[in-house]
Amino acid sequence: MTRATAPTVDQAAVQRRTLGVLSGAVTLGGLGVTVGITVGGLLAREVAGSDAAAGLGQTAGVLGAALIAVPLARLSERGGRRAGLAVGYLVAVLGAGLAVLAAAISSLALLLVGLFAFGAATTCGLQARYAAADLAEPAQRGRALSLVVWATTVGSVVGPNLAGPGNDLGAALGLPSLGGAFALSAAVFTVVAAGVWVLLRPDPLLLARRISAGATAGPAALVRTGTGAALRAVWAVPGGRLGLTAVVVSHAVMVGLMVMTPVHMGHAGGSEGATLRVIGLVISVHVAGMYLFSPVVGWLADRAGRERTVALGGVLLLAAALVAGTAAPEQATQLGVGLFLLGLGWSCGLVAGSTMVTEAVGTDLRPAAQGGTDLLMGLGAACAGAVGGPLLALGGFGLVAVVSAALVLPLGAVRLLGRRGAAHPG
Repeated sequence: MTRATAPTVDQAAVQRRTLGVLSGAVTLGGLGVTVGITVGGLLAREVAGSDAAAGLGQTAGVLGAALIAVPLARLSERGGRRAGLAVGYLVAVLGAGLAVLAAAISSLALLLVGLFAFGAATTCGLQARYAAADLAEPAQRGRALSLVVWATTVGSVVGPNLAGPGNDLGAALGLPSLGGAFALSAAVFTVVAAGVWVLLRPDPLLLARRISAGATAGPAALVRTGTGAALRAVWAVPGGRLGLTAVVVSHAVMVGLMVMTPVHMGHAGGSEGATLRVIGLVISVHVAGMYLFSPVVGWLADRAGRERTVALGGVLLLAAALVAGTAAPEQATQLGVGLFLLGLGWSCGLVAGSTMVTEAVGTDLRPAAQGGTDLLMGLGAACAGAVGGPLLALGGFGLVAVVSAALVLPLGAVRLLGRRGAAHPG
């Protein structure tokens, strides 16, 4: 009788629709996020009048993306992906509006609050990838996730190049300098929130629970695991230790160098508009390195091994610090090459490292372990962004690159200790 009363759902058709909605959402969402990333540090520097404050703006966004993930995940757990994503993008709209207001009244404190809330858009992009796998068949989950990753690439590469036009539009509308880019982001996030709320039906997470529970009256019971216990389980396994370290180190190095690059390039001569366009191009190249080759990185991790891929990522991060750190503000080509290597190194560390974390524990601990890893990743990046501004003010972009390169050392240490432990298990 239970089967007779169960609603008939074409799961494959719903999954196709879900992937289409999510792909469109993250394409537009990535556009809005990278516009904000491109000008966030510049606006913080302009409002505060100091390079030391530039890193605080990006840090606030990264920290917001890390900490907002927890309440949005809980909201999705109770109300489904549709509720979590829609509310998250609306929080980002509020953050963008506060950034525009902060620019108008030259308030650094208000700007940091706005950028913190703006980070919710990054969180939504990450959670959209998980939503893509809710209804996917086990053999097709990788392809479902990769489709959303590629969709993220489109918006993220195009987005930085709209910073200049957005600033021009803002000026035409009477908005403060650099406020136009955030106004553009707010408009984009509003469209995405509305689209997700209207089109993401049926909700993939809620439907997956009903299917898992045999279409009974209520959703399947949830097993909650503490984040601390899950992370300890990951750390107890050599591969888990290396994977966790790779994810945190790769993201911290990437953010530490990336967020200071626009500020460094802002010291070049020329008009502000021209500078913004060149900065946008360099950031686009960097984002292409992060996402465009992720399927190749995943293939490499499977064929050559996770550990070797992590090691390759570490080498690429060191090369990026060397190439970008020795470039003058006006040397956009060299900075572009350095940031492309930075993005590719990040991709190697993140893809292979996340796989190692997932494989280190059983299915009962994986959600908490993955969530804890993402939280540590965000906190590490926030710390890297926070020290970037003072380091730039103290010793220039070269010092930022040296410190970023030093952050790679723990990755080599954990890999070496893991190998020694495997060789001498007693």
